[in-house]
Amino acid sequence: MRPDDWHLAQDLDDFLARAGDFLRSRPVMHNTPLTTLEKLRTRGAGAFGSGATVFGRLESGGEVSAIFYRTPRGRLTLTTLAPEQADTLAAHLAALGHSFTGVTADHDTATAFAEAWQRQTGAAPVRDWRGRLHRLHTLTPPEPVPAGRGRLVGEWDHEHLMSWCREFAADVGEVVSIDAASWEDTRFAEKRYTFWETPDGVPVSMAGVNPMVAGQVRVDPVYTPSHLRGRGYAGAVTVEVSRAALAAGATDVVLFTNPANPTSNALYQRIGYVPVTDFTGYNLSCNAPEADQSRAAG
Repeated sequence: MRPDDWHLAQDLDDFLARAGDFLRSRPVMHNTPLTTLEKLRTRGAGAFGSGATVFGRLESGGEVSAIFYRTPRGRLTLTTLAPEQADTLAAHLAALGHSFTGVTADHDTATAFAEAWQRQTGAAPVRDWRGRLHRLHTLTPPEPVPAGRGRLVGEWDHEHLMSWCREFAADVGEVVSIDAASWEDTRFAEKRYTFWETPDGVPVSMAGVNPMVAGQVRVDPVYTPSHLRGRGYAGAVTVEVSRAALAAGATDVVLFTNPANPTSNALYQRIGYVPVTDFTGYNLSCNAPEADQSRAAG
């Protein structure tokens, strides 16, 4: 495969015109690119920082078979590549002088690219994220359902919502500022949230969903304060938002879990989510500290 099979661009509209059908052909596997690129399209690159965006597609005979993009924050996202394709892409990008803070993709693709990038640049990859992608098969409410109900989060809940998003981010190792001034620039801002409330109206758990793109909806985040866990609230609120997504016309509902957390993996499988594949992220900074943080994608 020649490096010039990869076509790079900085114009998102042109990129989506050429690669959109490919992305929509596998909405489950491509849920993160679909969601991120839609956010870039509607809100602009400023939603992800102040750097440059770069897009690329692997095309042969007019058919796109893979894509990548780099957000302004410098993180590279890839769709599935064979090892030789990852090697070719790393060589091509290194020759053009591109740099990246990290890479995220399905496990085999991310690992192949990170190793190829190290050969090209000397940057030692350090795994900094793991996620297991699940797709909803048959929604199965938990038995018994905890007392209470789901309620859409309103504007009057904003302080409470931000507080729980801060706690969630801390739990999964994300370093992010979440307050009234920074909210719109966080990955939490564009989501729609539901609280699970007790019968007396006290919120005890929450779940967010990304906007529907290409028929897929991603559930993220799901959070229950530590002192309220183990009572079925997370399962109940996840069923609530999953049911709402299906009612709104979603053909695929997906979520990521931490593969090292057997409790959450078992919970989501009990309510109908089926594992699809594992994803991995690597820090590509030359002097990155050793780390192995496992958190949900967003």
